[in-house]
Amino acid sequence: MKKYAGFFLMAVLGGLISLGGYTFLEKKNEKTLGIPQQSTPVQLAGMSGLTPGYPDFIEPANISIHAVVHIKTEYSRKNNMYDNFFNFHEFFGDSPYSQQGPLQGAGSGVIISPDGYIVTNNHVVQDASKIEIVLNDKRSYEGTVIGTDASTDLAVVKIKESNLPFLTYGNSDEVQIGEWVLAVGNPFNLTSTVTAGIVSAKARNINILGTPDGTSVESFIQTDAAVNRGNSGGALVNTHGELIGINAAIASGNGFYAGYSFAIPVNIVKKVVGDLIDYKEVQRAFLGVSIRDIDNKFADEQGMKELRGVYVSEVSDGSAAKEAGIQKGDVITSINKITVNSTSELLGQVSLYRPGETVAVVVSRDGSDKSFNVKLRNREGNTSLVKNEGKDITPMLGAKMKVASGDVLRKLGIDHGVQVTELTDGLLQNAGIREGYVITEIDKKPVRSVEDVNKILSNKSGGVLLEGVYPNKVRAYYGFGIN
Repeated sequence: MKKYAGFFLMAVLGGLISLGGYTFLEKKNEKTLGIPQQSTPVQLAGMSGLTPGYPDFIEPANISIHAVVHIKTEYSRKNNMYDNFFNFHEFFGDSPYSQQGPLQGAGSGVIISPDGYIVTNNHVVQDASKIEIVLNDKRSYEGTVIGTDASTDLAVVKIKESNLPFLTYGNSDEVQIGEWVLAVGNPFNLTSTVTAGIVSAKARNINILGTPDGTSVESFIQTDAAVNRGNSGGALVNTHGELIGINAAIASGNGFYAGYSFAIPVNIVKKVVGDLIDYKEVQRAFLGVSIRDIDNKFADEQGMKELRGVYVSEVSDGSAAKEAGIQKGDVITSINKITVNSTSELLGQVSLYRPGETVAVVVSRDGSDKSFNVKLRNREGNTSLVKNEGKDITPMLGAKMKVASGDVLRKLGIDHGVQVTELTDGLLQNAGIREGYVITEIDKKPVRSVEDVNKILSNKSGGVLLEGVYPNKVRAYYGFGIN
């Protein structure tokens, strides 16, 4: 027994000697190499919390998903060419020839007020015969288009509800390149999807709108947040949960996300939405100048020492710029203290104002800066605002109409329509329409009320196509013109 105890004591003593020697050598090495003694922090693998310096996306995501809606649309089937162009069924996994019902599409929208105003892209709702708005909590509503603007690809839709969650506007002028952002929408019908990225660039012109009248405004925020089909009309938000843009497009060779997405800056959104709600039309303001970007070659040709600003190549007679004193050859460097270095930046800034409003324009002329107060004008050269009041078209039609009863709709196998109950001399009678005719569509737009008839035709000029059915189930089409 004593023998074993001796062995045990010798083993313990040897271990203590080894440990002491190792510690002595380690301290000596640290002193020799100049390595400060430090302890390594240890964390459990399941420990919660964010690494210091990284953004917290949880709060802005929770704020955003409840204010972003799923927009489902239907389009009247026209022909195979129409089907192939939109390709909605093929995109969602169905062949465009697999059914004879209406075409279907989908996108996103952002609630901007508790009483049901929603902003989305024009291309999401344009020409839709039916719009369904689905909230994040799965409640569903019929959406009514308040106004659209092709030049900015924006639209306002309204649902009848109150106390809705909504996003507050941020300030897109303050957005910085490299800033973290979230894209919220419904790609591929996957509701309430959140992706993250950074702002890659600002004031991008990708030549995607190209409106016929040349008034398109492209000054996109470029991000690398993943955006796909169905994200259109959804929210781009900052880490505070503020709306800074409406997602509109992706740069892709195959139609799917390939690294870059583009959003309409919220400052433009706020202006356009306000115009559509207040006036039913966008109040477009113009400086009255032709402009071009300045690159190194152009600067050398013009003898310019700096590559900054936007070059004024022409000034229109009678324009706001002409009256203020801006001249051909001036270089515009800022609008209301916001620096502009490209045509897209300049157009984006001017689009924030209405005719009649005054902006401070700084130009570089002959090596020195000059400031001008420019009172903006509309396309016609004055400062008037235009309000789309519409007009009562009913007397011109020469008809009394009412919403078709439920019995009539069931008998005819339709779900909406306005029935002609009495005819006098007017456009409908002259076109050959008889009493009892149920109008279901005008120019491929659904007619669910007499107000719809007036709304569609009040500002119409040119040919009109009516579609409908008689009580004997004979479907009939009529055309006439409005001068």
